[in-house]
Amino acid sequence: MSFLVDDAIEEYAERHSTAPEPLLAELADETRRTMRAPQMLTGPVEGRVLELLVHATGARRVLEIGTFTGYAALSMAAALPEDGRLDTCDVEPAHVEVARRYVSQSPHAAKITIHLGPALDTIAQLEGEFDFVFIDADKRNYDSYYEAVLPRLSERGLIAIDNTLWSGRVLDPQDDDTRAIVALNDKLAADERVVCVQLTVRDGITLVRLR
Repeated sequence: MSFLVDDAIEEYAERHSTAPEPLLAELADETRRTMRAPQMLTGPVEGRVLELLVHATGARRVLEIGTFTGYAALSMAAALPEDGRLDTCDVEPAHVEVARRYVSQSPHAAKITIHLGPALDTIAQLEGEFDFVFIDADKRNYDSYYEAVLPRLSERGLIAIDNTLWSGRVLDPQDDDTRAIVALNDKLAADERVVCVQLTVRDGITLVRLR
């Protein structure tokens, strides 16, 4: 299911991207069958994008805000070195249960720590800098997450913020979630602390680095 790109083009892109590993394919299938909001699944194209970004940046420390069922975490962990670390957090026990089950089956399990609880509390408890941050959680707190992680970003670190085009609703915001995304988009474009680019991948991904 695509959000911005025609479904046929999305399917073509998926066919011409490296196929997901069997465990990720199994996770995606269970998510679509059992979760109330399966459209939240990162999916194979965006999953590969995140994996390649982690690889390209040489990240060793990754933070994910919004685990859902663990697809993105597993995708990113695959690009981390053996001594790399990924912390991911979510407030929904049902999501965390699925994610923990699949992470336990992964060869990258030792790199991943799943935190159940409010993300801002988790961030405050973690030490050190982050090389790569993926924000994909409740939209009304996006700005708070951004401000919490920006001072913790390493010199060559990168933030990826998901859903920043919100199925195109950013062009005519009618609800609080959309207005929160629009406000952050406007802020990022004007923020002299950073350089950013908004991509039309899936539901919109904005990449941010420090100036």
